[in-house]
Amino acid sequence: MKRNIIFFLFLVLLFSACKKEDDTLFEQSPDERLNEELNKYQSALSSSPAGWKATLLLSSGDVYNFHFRFNNTNRVFMFADINSETAVKEYESSYRLKALQTPSLLFDTYSYLHILADPDASVNGGTYGQGLGADFEFSLDSLVSETIYLTGRKNGSKLKLIKATQQDLDVWQNGGWAKALSFENVNKILNYFKRVKIGGKDYEVSVNLLSRIITFTWIDGSGTPRQFSTEYNYGSGGIILKTPFNTGSEVVNLIIINSWDGTNYILNVSINGTATTIAGAARPLVVDAAAPRRWWQDAANIDAYWITQDGFHVNGVDDAYGLKTLDTKYYYFIYWPAYDPGSNDLFGPVFIDAAGTGLELRYGAAPNIPQFTSDGRAVFTLLGNYGPYPTTGPAAQTRTQLLSSQGYYFVQTGDRSYDMVSAADSKIWVSWVR
Repeated sequence: MKRNIIFFLFLVLLFSACKKEDDTLFEQSPDERLNEELNKYQSALSSSPAGWKATLLLSSGDVYNFHFRFNNTNRVFMFADINSETAVKEYESSYRLKALQTPSLLFDTYSYLHILADPDASVNGGTYGQGLGADFEFSLDSLVSETIYLTGRKNGSKLKLIKATQQDLDVWQNGGWAKALSFENVNKILNYFKRVKIGGKDYEVSVNLLSRIITFTWIDGSGTPRQFSTEYNYGSGGIILKTPFNTGSEVVNLIIINSWDGTNYILNVSINGTATTIAGAARPLVVDAAAPRRWWQDAANIDAYWITQDGFHVNGVDDAYGLKTLDTKYYYFIYWPAYDPGSNDLFGPVFIDAAGTGLELRYGAAPNIPQFTSDGRAVFTLLGNYGPYPTTGPAAQTRTQLLSSQGYYFVQTGDRSYDMVSAADSKIWVSWVR
């Protein structure tokens, strides 16, 4: 019995000793250690006078550049290369450092980061309900030397902050990045078709500014049409192609933006050290001769029609004829191939009915089935009208434009979408979907 008591007392002393050692393994409690980490990041973020240059890598592989300046009162000032405005206007927002299982940096009021995360796809060109999959709340992964690594808490985007120099900040404040973003002026060129000369050869250029995709179209040495598309990112001097464009004689990685000529609608650029321009062209370099008939036949085959809300884009102006001013009940404008099979098509505005429960056609034009020319155009002529078609105003101007004697080229932009481009000078076009 005495031996058992001694053994029990030995175990108690042993575990007490272990517990004492465990208590002194960390000198601070978990909360104290976490607060120390937050204070470390707070001190780092706010102690850089020139702020932080930053890159945000999305899961899609898209990269956006930012510049942040944090102060001690939870305010952050930022630039971003999202568009020409965000590149030149420093935006003030708020931020917090907070313990959310791990130390976290939260941009807690709307900022340029929120533009990329906005679930309204019309804001950023992303997916409805998700945007571009960006984050505005980040876990602070590590602070290594003068670099901070972060991971988005919702979508896993990667944010990297590097301590900036005054020169880095000056580039933003003095318009260096805005100059690169002036590439967006490419879509101010009045012509639908645009050309650039690379290595003495002409290439047609089309740009999707929201998706940041540039497409080159050309005719190779054997006379075969060729096309190359790639995403691009902005650098401080121009655009960087994510996949380099190999023309066969040179490789294009970067397009430097020199200036925008707003008088003549020309973008002055440099490619591989050679000055050149992106300018408008009256006709396509490569004509899809089968596109007009394909556009007409695809809808006729299923008794469907094509829709546009804005109507014609004319000399840089959307809805140039003011279709949206027709009536508060205006819904869209349609072109219905083979509306009267074997006779005529239908072209006119559609309105919401008086009850607000359906659609109605109050009047319309009755174009003949288009003439499809051998050089890839569709030419429209008028057979008659349905109902009292207006002789003045938006509907009348839209009908007159359809009947332009030069006709239209067609560019297929998707499985169920086409752009119909004036063959006169390519400064007028309409986008059709169904």
